[in-house]
Amino acid sequence: MRPVAIGIDIGGTNTKFGIADAHGHILASDSISSREHENPEDFVGAVHEAVAGLIKEVAEPLELVGIGVGAPNANYFKGTIEFAPNLRWRGVIPLAELFRKFYDLPVVVTNDANAAAIGEMIYGGAKGMRDFVIITLGTGVGSGFVANGQLIYGHDGFAGEFGHVTAVRGGRMCTCGRKGCVETYASARGVVLTVHELLTGTQQDSRLKHILPEDMTPKDVYQAAEAGDSIAREAFEYTGKILGESLSDMVAITSPEAIFFFGGVARAGDWILEPTQRHMEANLLSIFRNKVKFIPSKLPESDAAILGACSLVWKELGH
Repeated sequence: MRPVAIGIDIGGTNTKFGIADAHGHILASDSISSREHENPEDFVGAVHEAVAGLIKEVAEPLELVGIGVGAPNANYFKGTIEFAPNLRWRGVIPLAELFRKFYDLPVVVTNDANAAAIGEMIYGGAKGMRDFVIITLGTGVGSGFVANGQLIYGHDGFAGEFGHVTAVRGGRMCTCGRKGCVETYASARGVVLTVHELLTGTQQDSRLKHILPEDMTPKDVYQAAEAGDSIAREAFEYTGKILGESLSDMVAITSPEAIFFFGGVARAGDWILEPTQRHMEANLLSIFRNKVKFIPSKLPESDAAILGACSLVWKELGH
């Protein structure tokens, strides 16, 4: 029988899950809405039912060795999700305990960005690296920090919340209840808000004027920038300035070999990465300059979330 892990990535909108072996081969995958179930018990039951369907699809005997879950505000030590602002369930959710009602298997739960970091280390561009950071620029801003070859969890399991470092004192209101977090500027919503603010303050023409803020995506901004839209380009420059300045502080603390970028905003490529790196370098202490590599994630985009979650199991088992 082929040993496989179940990888589950819980996002604010959708939850992706799949079955993969230790070599990163995904045998089957699917997704469900993260918002349809009023309580986490029903949600876990729905995931279990869907995974059972996937197992039946695979035309070979499988040995399930564990379950890895990446989720916002997840606590590795306790196996819980705690007060996640982007999920509909409030309070502390005993996620590992809920999954163990269905599976007699090890269940590893951690922050979704931490899972991405382990995935990058096992399957992606960070193979052989002992000091690196992954930054996920999506619905929110997540991060995973690896130092001396080990993921940094901190004493309580919550270390590495770069998205909630204050970038602008007294700045934009964040879903976490504080103001000026990196997430309010560098997430998908942050980029769209920047575009909206720029459009509000100018008579300059832009193709983005014809898209409602609630319908706009970073892809729209990217396509506008590619077409020469000055508002779109200014939005990426401003986003890069905020993100780069914040990363310069982070580099001074962790001195990573590389920073990997993943997520919808990062797909804008050089439009976001070039100003980010430029502003970071301009604000670095001299001993750190020109040392930190900027690298787009090497995980295959469509499978990255599942591979990241599965990698938690292989890391835990020492594969």
